[in-house]
Amino acid sequence: MNKTDSNFFEQLYEDYQQDIFRFAFWLCGHTDEAKDITAETFLRMWTAKSDLQAQTVKGYLLTIARNIYLQGRRKHKEQVELDPELVDPAPNTENIVGDHSELNRVLTKLRALPEIDRTVLFMKAYEGLSYGEISQLLKLSIPSLKVKVHRARMKLVESETRGTHS
Repeated sequence: MNKTDSNFFEQLYEDYQQDIFRFAFWLCGHTDEAKDITAETFLRMWTAKSDLQAQTVKGYLLTIARNIYLQGRRKHKEQVELDPELVDPAPNTENIVGDHSELNRVLTKLRALPEIDRTVLFMKAYEGLSYGEISQLLKLSIPSLKVKVHRARMKLVESETRGTHS
């Protein structure tokens, strides 16, 4: 497929933008950062030298988004962490929409998982990718992926069980 065709690019953006944003938000947990990752993903796809294969577009975009996220984490290691108790005076999505304490609780549990576990769980549970597809995208063996998905699910269940009995 010729990705230099602007109609093709617009269609790809329309088809996959929400999926990439959801994945980026799943990884980072911040709306603005997820928007930046999404925009950068499509920019990199547009400027890549190789043509796209129709059956691999979504996986290709998810891989780019994950790489951007990981690059950002490496850059942020050099920066000082802000005190999490500091309150951002600007309204955020959670305040605009209403009380999202349940969402925040789940996202906190997800963020506690290692990045690779969040990535594998998202690709499998939310995006519905097969273990074979995830294996190709992340360069991990299928048995390893199955273990990661199982352990991530068990950690979420354990934290939920502990949370309801506290």
